[in-house]
Amino acid sequence: MNARERRTARHQPPSPEAARPRRRKDPITVDQVVDTALGIIATEGYDALTMRRLSAALDTGPASLYAHVVNKADLDELLIGRLCARLTLPAPDPAAWREQLRAICEELRDQYLKYPGISRAALAMAPTDLETLRVSEGMLAVLLTAGIAPLRAAWAIDALLLYVAAYCLELSVAHRRAEQGDAVWPADQDELVRRIAALPAASFPHTTRHAVELTSGTGHDRFDFTVGLMIDGLA
Repeated sequence: MNARERRTARHQPPSPEAARPRRRKDPITVDQVVDTALGIIATEGYDALTMRRLSAALDTGPASLYAHVVNKADLDELLIGRLCARLTLPAPDPAAWREQLRAICEELRDQYLKYPGISRAALAMAPTDLETLRVSEGMLAVLLTAGIAPLRAAWAIDALLLYVAAYCLELSVAHRRAEQGDAVWPADQDELVRRIAALPAASFPHTTRHAVELTSGTGHDRFDFTVGLMIDGLA
């Protein structure tokens, strides 16, 4: 079976025969590839992950690696699928659908943030991995049970997943810049307020007046606000 056939097989529900353990002749498995890739991202960031870097970490040649993954896009799909597999999906409850949807988004956010920049791999990705589809299926079930129309539910899932990925990516970029001493803004909120308040009030009357509000928010306050705004808008 070549790499493309392996990829196709991963997108199919496992058959009873496929579920039986088999002995592999190859010393490298897909799970090892994903584990190693995640290790690189956790310590060096997503930008450091290349097929060459991964091959070196696995102590093998590119040919052996490509026997398991088709290309970088295939690897990205496996990585996001692994993170999605860790999410706990609730049994849909129409009385608690907002909380359930928010909890899924928070779990996915926390998984992304363990691996700096990995959410970039989820952008523009076609949802074909079974674990990724499991998450969207779970979100769809929650929304449909709540009485949300199918089209609104589908687009809401897309918007929420896009926001979670973008939020995590922005945080990883900001942290990376801070580590390199190249932060666009000071990390200190007081300094931000002072800079904004020092703008000419005649040109920026609202900005200077609400400098504190514009720079407020700690932890995931803004994430919680935005996800809540999106979910509440569905009702």
